[in-house]
Amino acid sequence: MMILDSSSTQLNKKAEQILLGALPEFLEHGYAATRMDQVAKTAKVSKQTLYSYFDDKEGLFTALIQYVACQKFRLVWSQPLSGEPRQVLTQLAQRIMTEINDPDYLCFVRLIIAESGKHPELSQLFLQNVAQPAISIFKGYLQDHPELKIKDPEVIAHIFVGSLIHNILTQDMLSGHTIIPMKPERLISNLVELIMND
Repeated sequence: MMILDSSSTQLNKKAEQILLGALPEFLEHGYAATRMDQVAKTAKVSKQTLYSYFDDKEGLFTALIQYVACQKFRLVWSQPLSGEPRQVLTQLAQRIMTEINDPDYLCFVRLIIAESGKHPELSQLFLQNVAQPAISIFKGYLQDHPELKIKDPEVIAHIFVGSLIHNILTQDMLSGHTIIPMKPERLISNLVELIMND
């Protein structure tokens, strides 16, 4: 289950309390059907307090995206990428698969995708807080290891992270485990070998 904690953001306690109340409301009802008065009730704050922190539902959802994204980013990428490449790549891939493959988190991602047509800025915010810095960090690691002989570290970073995310989305969000089954261990092992033998 996805857990939000105060170390993942600089928000004060009251704002965090509101976000903790908003998350289950958005997950249960979706963006359009979530009501601010119900968020206030779930968060155990008055509507006046809710609106003193967030002007409207879009502002609240935007803050929630940033909050959740930063938490997940911290869980996956807070450990420095240092050491022998095969071990680092394997451990990083395992962390991505473990931390991202969270039912509540995947529901939240599904909600963002559903809203991306009407509110592309929300999905862009999510990518700016998760994908963009992740690619940047991994690209930097690859550049620091010329022994891997990688010609385009940015492309390899996209392939590595993208392949893992694609596996999670197809296997778990789209129930692909019955149509195109792929065990995480098998994917990780072969993905690491591709990079090591590049």
